[in-house]
Amino acid sequence: MSSITLIGTGNMARTIGTLAVAGGNTVEVMGRDRSKADSLVATLGHGVTKGEWGAVPAGDIVITAVLYDGVLPVVTEYGDALAGKVIVDISNPFNAAFDGLAHDKETSIAQEVAEVAPAGTGVVKAFNTIFSGVLEKGRPDVFLAGDDARAKADVATFVESLGLRPLDVGALRMAHWLEGMGLVTVSLAGNGVGHWDFALGVDEFTG
Repeated sequence: MSSITLIGTGNMARTIGTLAVAGGNTVEVMGRDRSKADSLVATLGHGVTKGEWGAVPAGDIVITAVLYDGVLPVVTEYGDALAGKVIVDISNPFNAAFDGLAHDKETSIAQEVAEVAPAGTGVVKAFNTIFSGVLEKGRPDVFLAGDDARAKADVATFVESLGLRPLDVGALRMAHWLEGMGLVTVSLAGNGVGHWDFALGVDEFTG
């Protein structure tokens, strides 16, 4: 099983943490707001620990479960404390109207993280195409993008421990298109599907 650190205390941190505990993984929570971190630790239970904000994370896999505009500041603030870790970016950089990405070029939060992360740190994009409610209730596919094969393999193993299927979409540059898929998911919820209880996935056909 994996050891993970959740940086953040919101819905996705709670949902991923709950699944991680159920899957037998070691879980640490770090939150800038100590009371919220304490509350999440108590909610998750089962030996989940609280780390001090900015300290070296105990987990080999560090999930930045914060809003997209907080990811780079957190990675920069932690700095060398993240050296040798695998950082998983789950964010979606939507614009204010939720009809486009906040980027003005073909990049992604994960690619920007890779530019500021310490040397030897793996960066993987994952979980961003899944609503927290669906992750809590269902078994959606989890798309992964990254340049570090070992890091992706570690994240894939963690995803499998949650009872989910990891699907590798390729190099880290594909994170931009995963963020686009996140945008498509939100647009489907407001239009063609009309609700939030679904996820994008892959059906395989043979014959």
